[in-house]
Amino acid sequence: MTNPTPLNPIAMNSTPPNPTGANASAGYGQYCPISRALELLGERWSLLILRDLVLGSTRFNDLARGLPGLSRSLLAKRLRQFERAGLVRKTGAHYVLTEAGRDLEPILFGLAEWGAKWTFGEPDPTEMDPDLLVWWMHTRLDTSALPGQRQVFAVRFTDDPRRYWIVVDRGAPSVCVTDPGFDVDATIVSDVGSLYQVWLGRMPILHALRSGRLTFAGPSALTRRMPEVLRLSPVAPYFATPLHAEASA
Repeated sequence: MTNPTPLNPIAMNSTPPNPTGANASAGYGQYCPISRALELLGERWSLLILRDLVLGSTRFNDLARGLPGLSRSLLAKRLRQFERAGLVRKTGAHYVLTEAGRDLEPILFGLAEWGAKWTFGEPDPTEMDPDLLVWWMHTRLDTSALPGQRQVFAVRFTDDPRRYWIVVDRGAPSVCVTDPGFDVDATIVSDVGSLYQVWLGRMPILHALRSGRLTFAGPSALTRRMPEVLRLSPVAPYFATPLHAEASA
C-alpha cells in the first residue's frame, strides 16, 4: 500500500516564504506532524469552515450563512487556501472535500467530544443566536416518514420577535425569514436558550416538553412525531450528562 502524497502547509500562507527563515508565518520550523497539521489548520475560522464542509455544506452562500461572524472575503481566502493545500476541490458552485479533507472528520468530532467534556458550561448571551440555531436545525429534520412532498415548520421564540419557517420540499430543506405562503404543518415554540439546550442534547426533548420549555403546535398526529422528526446536533451524543440531571445532582 502506498502512502498518500503529503499536503503542502506552505500553500496555506498567502505570503511567499522568506528563504532566510525570517518569515515566521511560513511555519513553525518543526519537523513534527502536529506542527505540520497546525500550519494547515490552525488559522482562525479554519476548523469551523471544515466542520461545516464535513457536515454537508458545499456552497459558498451556505457556508457564509452558517458562519455569521466570518466575513465573506476571509471565507473566500480560507477556501482558496484549502484548495491550494489539497483539502478541498471546487466543482462548479460546490466545494467538495478531498480524501485528506474527509479524513479530518474524526479529528473534528474528537475536538467536539473534548470540548463537551472540558470547556462547555453555561452559554454566553452573545452565543444565543436564533438565526444560526434555525440554520443548524433546518438540515436535521427527518421528514421521510411524513406524508406529502412538502412539509413546513414554523419556529417561534417566546423571547425573540424574529419569525422563521423551515420548508422541506421533496427532501430539500430551506430557511425562510418571511412567510413562504404555504400552510404550516407544525410550529416549534420555545425560548432561544432552551431550544439550544435541546438541540445540543443537554436537555432531553421529553423533559423540555414536560416542563413547558418546548412545545409543538399543530395536528396531534404530527406533533406526536416531532421528537423523531427533530434530529439533534451531530455533537449531541457527546453530552453524557443532560443539563436537567446536572441541576438536580
